Amino acid sequence: MTTTVATSNRQDEWKIEQGLSAAVLPVLDMTKPKTERLAIQTFGPLTKDEKAIKAVGNRDKLFAAERKGWAGFVEWENHPDKKAAAHKILTAQTFPPNPEFQLATIPDTNPVLPGTHWKMWHHAIGGELSRVPESSWETVLKEKHPDMLHLLQFPYNGEPPKRLATDQEVTPNSLHFVRNHGGIPIIEKQAYSFLLDGLVAKPRSFTLDELMDESKFPRMEKTITMQCSGTRRIEQILKYPGQGDEVPQAPWAEGAIGTARYVGVSLKKVIKACGGLKDGAKHLEFYGADTYFKDNKTMNYLVSVPWSKVKANEVMLAWEMNGEVLPKIHGYPLRVVVLGYIGARSVKWLYRIKAIEKPSRAPVQSQEYLYFPQQVGKHNFKLTDGIQIQEMPVSSAIVSPWTKQVVIHGGKIRCKGWAYSGGGRWPERVELSADGGFNWYAIPDQNLSKKRKWTWRTWSYELPCDVEGWVEIVVRCWDNALNTQPPEVRTAWNWGLHVTSSCHRISVYSVNKSRPLTKARLAEFEKAGIPFGPITVPLAFPAQGWDDYEKYWNEHDPRDAEED
Repeated sequence: MTTTVATSNRQDEWKIEQGLSAAVLPVLDMTKPKTERLAIQTFGPLTKDEKAIKAVGNRDKLFAAERKGWAGFVEWENHPDKKAAAHKILTAQTFPPNPEFQLATIPDTNPVLPGTHWKMWHHAIGGELSRVPESSWETVLKEKHPDMLHLLQFPYNGEPPKRLATDQEVTPNSLHFVRNHGGIPIIEKQAYSFLLDGLVAKPRSFTLDELMDESKFPRMEKTITMQCSGTRRIEQILKYPGQGDEVPQAPWAEGAIGTARYVGVSLKKVIKACGGLKDGAKHLEFYGADTYFKDNKTMNYLVSVPWSKVKANEVMLAWEMNGEVLPKIHGYPLRVVVLGYIGARSVKWLYRIKAIEKPSRAPVQSQEYLYFPQQVGKHNFKLTDGIQIQEMPVSSAIVSPWTKQVVIHGGKIRCKGWAYSGGGRWPERVELSADGGFNWYAIPDQNLSKKRKWTWRTWSYELPCDVEGWVEIVVRCWDNALNTQPPEVRTAWNWGLHVTSSCHRISVYSVNKSRPLTKARLAEFEKAGIPFGPITVPLAFPAQGWDDYEKYWNEHDPRDAEED
């Protein structure tokens, strides 16, 4: 019988006090003689000014299709009037808050997070954006493996399950991770072209057929690992939450990385076809056809890379991925692939390249993907405190076993995973530890995939482990410049929750069957037909017979020592 107790506490008071419901914990203000408990942010009733929205005009006409054969595309950057109209629509109403997932429970669903605001913003703008959330999800279901883990439904963020992440040295298209920043435009090849302008001698447009003409542009083909700066973000979130809503800070695990063979042309050759750059041009700005939102403002997805990167033939325009036409979800008909850089610079659905003097001032470049110092947070940050993330640092991950998993073994734990370093560096050595990082075993070369510039190395290893009980398995990588990884996730924490490059650590419960007592006990479970896991369930039969128990104490000193 449940007894109801009269109390002033909340039902979940114990969980709150233990940090298990941290999203509702009050802020403590200790700047006054007596500590005050400050209320947390709450959201009032939703509002919508229909009159103001109607005054903007007919949304189907305002935000109509820009180009024939381009569905879901609105060109914002050349139309300040459209941007102003969209801003009025968004500010004339309020939207429900995004679900809290860093200080509260992560949903047991797939998709994990829905993309609440982004769906509503697209529908609020209307016109060509009306069906983009729905059509994008349809594309996901057509092009992606049925076992993909959908972290965010819209804009789509997805990674493969661990068991498939490193199964192959080159990631199949259907299992390659996706980090989209907006909806998926559907563009017909015969209707496609992009503009190269800005500080170039002869601005001009190019069709895909022109780029594919080998008499004009030499073919470029490379195997490239692409990594999201959010890879392994869940490790930061679980210990030290940070900046977020659900879109920029999706709870990525170890699968936000993938390797593919791309075919295309070097951007340097395309710029040469425009007569080269004018004096003062030091950066190339890429325009994506997807619609992006920031602070109630609507825009296209824009980022930039320095000319030095392009000049080194390390930026390609790609139309083929793993021997297939570039999938729609990965940027069909044409995308940018920036070798060794953060994935966010490899713009999909390219419709314009602009030569400029300084790095892009667009929000994705100047306000996001910033690596902040540890003392910087919501209370004090400035954008200029953050380093713009370009080259990816050395990193690695264990994809098997999984953390908190029970492993029955005979003295060696079978492990597998990946290692990577950006900027054209490569993993030279990968090491594993079964004791939290005190002793390390180098993985033999024959257990590592091929060594290449610009790509990861997948690995497997039978890690010696004599210990029983909880052990911490750790992986670290040394690249060819002898860079290695920070030891702890705390050393990698930053307000933006980017680049979890610390040594990847997992806790597993080691059960060593090479030990006689362990082998006998497991045989008892098998004979009784009782599953061994979970380990927290009490033992289902006596651990020791009473005859054996009494025999032990007859042959040994009693528990308490006697006085002389």
